[in-house]
Amino acid sequence: MTNVSIGAERLARRMARGCDFLGTETAILCGAMSWVSERNLVAAISNAGGFGVIACGAMTPELLDAEIAGTKALTTKPFGVNLITMHPALFDLIAVCGRHGVTHVVLAGGLPPKGSLEAIKATGAKVIAFAPALALAKKLIRSGADALVIEGMEAGGHIGPVSTSVLAQEMLPEVADQVPVFVAGGIGRGEAIAGYLDMGAAGVQLGTRFVCATESIAHPAFKKAFLRASARDAVASVQIDPRLPVIPVRALKNAGGELFTAKQREVAQMLDEGGVAMAEAQLQIEHYWAGALRRAVIDGDVEHGSLMAGQSVGMVTKEEPAAEIITTLMAEAAQALEKRAA
Repeated sequence: MTNVSIGAERLARRMARGCDFLGTETAILCGAMSWVSERNLVAAISNAGGFGVIACGAMTPELLDAEIAGTKALTTKPFGVNLITMHPALFDLIAVCGRHGVTHVVLAGGLPPKGSLEAIKATGAKVIAFAPALALAKKLIRSGADALVIEGMEAGGHIGPVSTSVLAQEMLPEVADQVPVFVAGGIGRGEAIAGYLDMGAAGVQLGTRFVCATESIAHPAFKKAFLRASARDAVASVQIDPRLPVIPVRALKNAGGELFTAKQREVAQMLDEGGVAMAEAQLQIEHYWAGALRRAVIDGDVEHGSLMAGQSVGMVTKEEPAAEIITTLMAEAAQALEKRAA
């Protein structure tokens, strides 16, 4: 037996739990990135042995219905759907997933509303929930979550305040024996994947690394911004009003960041004047992000749109097929585990 195959065998053994849970060859999920994680990229990742996840974001139930149908036309492999817990039509979206027989639903953005986990499980799907803190992780497991994603602040898009390495150390020893846990945020190479698997993770989730996949429909200008960027260019947005609890967003520095600061001021003033309720104010912020992202991803307005990116963006160096990205990550992880065998 060659050393390389020892590494590959070790990797397969460490990923087995995640692969069994997802129904895939590799326990690599693609992060749900609005406008980017749509049928083409999702199907490409699933066809390459990973687990693609549709980003529902602000979609209506009708749009999600079409997106799932479109994805099923491109792959027969398992894929998931990411739903935002604050979406006003959450239960309708769950019903759409159920009608299509979606196998896994990922819930992101705060504590799931009452009855939502039960509604998903009633369709026969597995629930994957985001857990930004240990207490929340335990609560979600008690509530019936089948798996967890723990995502550190190095990630792109909406982020929490704690780094991936700290979350992994704090949470994996406590909960990884109860449910499969996928680690996310700042992962750009296979060596990091091997490290988290060794710590007890069932798999990993990567978003930024897949943005420049050949199959990604992101605008060429959006991809070019990623290829040029270094880790320090991916910065977190600043909250300007403590009464408006805006979840920070990590994106590449551009004029769009300043536009968001202005948007926060505008919404905060409306709150002041009693023009909107808090829930509506937060929803306005979410819609702002959806629009700003679309401008960048679809229209290629990389100056005024939102370039959501994780700190691993510096490791995105070329446009290549999703299958090659996964093959490279797996080879790096196997090699790292093989070295540890020496």
